[in-house]
Amino acid sequence: MDQNSQLRRSLRQQRQKLTRNQQMVIELQCFKQMLRHRHFFNAQKIGLYLDAFGEIQTKLLIEYCCAIGKTVYLPMICNMNKKLVWVKISNRQFRNRRFSLHRLGMLEPMASRAKHISILDLVIMPLLACDLKGSRMGMGGGFYDRTLASATHRPHRLGLAHDFQLLTHELKRNPWDQPLDSLITPAKTYYFRR
Repeated sequence: MDQNSQLRRSLRQQRQKLTRNQQMVIELQCFKQMLRHRHFFNAQKIGLYLDAFGEIQTKLLIEYCCAIGKTVYLPMICNMNKKLVWVKISNRQFRNRRFSLHRLGMLEPMASRAKHISILDLVIMPLLACDLKGSRMGMGGGFYDRTLASATHRPHRLGLAHDFQLLTHELKRNPWDQPLDSLITPAKTYYFRR
């Protein structure tokens, strides 16, 4: 097993060990950080994710965005090109849990008119690890990297992570990897230089 595979497995296990109460506290801490993030404050069209594998939970954030009039888009995997397309959802759709289960195990919005990531002002992404230069390690499917590489307009790329997912050693960045612009953890917000 290579080093990246071992790291991925270790971080997944750490996420899965978190209790429901720990996850709720962490979600609230990240939410408070988000309220002070200038790109979140200025963004109108926000791409978010539905947590499924121990990522930072997004329920509070989605409901808040809907309540203050920001437009929320959720990702859906396009099976033809393995890129993400973005589906606008309402608070009612979110509360009624009108989602379908993807074969990879996460929930997606029901098939609808989807948009390209270029329409978003801000995309908030899950991750397994991030280093101090903004290199992001995802789950391994490359969906966000492929999608962001094709963006004509670049939305601000914001990662959400548990504190233990921020690494002090540098991740190997491949030419196709799409780095983050900023990262929010429960403890702190980080901004990265391009």
